[in-house]
Amino acid sequence: MKTMTSMFLASAAMLVLIVAAAITWGGPRPIAALDSINAPFTKADFSDVPPPRYFTARDGTQLAWLHYAPAGDPAATDTRRRIVLVHGSSARARSMHPLARALARAGFTVDALDMRGHGDSGPRGRADHVGQLEDDVADFMQAVPHDGPSTLAGFSSGGGFVLRLAGGLHQDLFDRYLLLAPFLHHAAPTQRPDNGGWVSVGLPRLIALSMLNRVGIRAWNHLPVLRFGLNDAAREFLTGSYDYTLATAFRPRDDYRGDIRRARKPMRIVAGTQDELFDTSRYAAEFAGAAYPVTVTLVDGVGHIGLTLDERAYPAIIAACRD
Repeated sequence: MKTMTSMFLASAAMLVLIVAAAITWGGPRPIAALDSINAPFTKADFSDVPPPRYFTARDGTQLAWLHYAPAGDPAATDTRRRIVLVHGSSARARSMHPLARALARAGFTVDALDMRGHGDSGPRGRADHVGQLEDDVADFMQAVPHDGPSTLAGFSSGGGFVLRLAGGLHQDLFDRYLLLAPFLHHAAPTQRPDNGGWVSVGLPRLIALSMLNRVGIRAWNHLPVLRFGLNDAAREFLTGSYDYTLATAFRPRDDYRGDIRRARKPMRIVAGTQDELFDTSRYAAEFAGAAYPVTVTLVDGVGHIGLTLDERAYPAIIAACRD
């Protein structure tokens, strides 16, 4: 009996040491800047980005957003619908400006959010608890009401977050959902090797913190688990890394197929055929289990960032918003 107790204690001590080592040294490694993500922004026109506005979230934090009034011929456009835009990983509302401007010119009211932990919305790279970003969107919808239907549209990790919200408790906030080249899961068939070179994942730390969170230990959730391939110029304005909480909150749940099954509102996907981060040809199969048929539109010749910056992608996105 004493021998069994000693073996158990030794095994427990070894597990503690492994977890401690993973937390201490298992964070994300430095990553080279990914030109296919950084370079396209240098050619985009951001001269007429609207000034930021702010609303107060339930915890008292001021969160930023950009507003675009509808333009164009009211008789030819859906001027009653609002499109709420969610940016991709590391980014901010400003990164969605070219697309937001195109949607406004098509006649939509457009509001682009600086999600918590990004841009001017709280400390960058951090969130207080998983589920907080979903609550923030609910707070925005209450603080900035709209007289008409609303679509929640998200790009890349923001698209994954939109799927999370669409399959969760807040799904009735919107009557439609649009996913633009969405991130689904690091083990999903859509994922390319090494995240296409965009993200360095501290997998040992991520696994260790996941284990601890399952038993209610969250003391080290503030540690970074993701690092992004930003260049020096972008690093000043964007978010270079995510702590465990933000990395977990700004994406679908681990059971992303469960999010797909639980979504009860119309959903559309638009992506480019030349996406460097995701195999977009696999989206249709992944969403085959949705409660309602999900239309997948692939824009020929468009890459990942091109989906928000390349004007060739805009007609498909605008059509998905009107559909």
